[in-house]
Amino acid sequence: MADKQHHYEVGVRWTGNTGAGTESYRSFERAHDIEAEGRPVLQGSADAAFRGDPARWNPEDLLVGALSECHMLSYLSLAPAAGVNVVAYTDTATGTMTTHRDASGEFDEVVLHPVVTVAEAGMAEAARKLHEKAHEVCFIARSVNFPVRHEPEIRVDGGGRAAG
Repeated sequence: MADKQHHYEVGVRWTGNTGAGTESYRSFERAHDIEAEGRPVLQGSADAAFRGDPARWNPEDLLVGALSECHMLSYLSLAPAAGVNVVAYTDTATGTMTTHRDASGEFDEVVLHPVVTVAEAGMAEAARKLHEKAHEVCFIARSVNFPVRHEPEIRVDGGGRAAG
């Protein structure tokens, strides 16, 4: 199959001008809208640590969420061919970022903590191993320059934990 390009368009519109523009670091809000055709608007801001509104999404949360979502969707798409019947999937992803004195910074790592529930105990080991393949094919994880690790927990439907 030939390589194929996919294009994405997202609009970001700053809504935080309180009347003085960016006259000073404290004179404006970090509020903005993230828009894509046909989708609900996401209300964004900076992280609260950077004078943002903690009630709005920030780029750091969205990046961690994108990694978690991509891993999940990759995993679920691979599961049928691997003979893994997933009946539930949740994740609590965590990210660590370092900021520097010069106002720059970067993510050090993101750790995914997926909890996958499979239909039968005999699927547990294949379900655990499938996380490696999902990581290999996840578009977002392949695009970042920091480690993305996963610490999965596998459960069996109607039962407890099957494999870590």
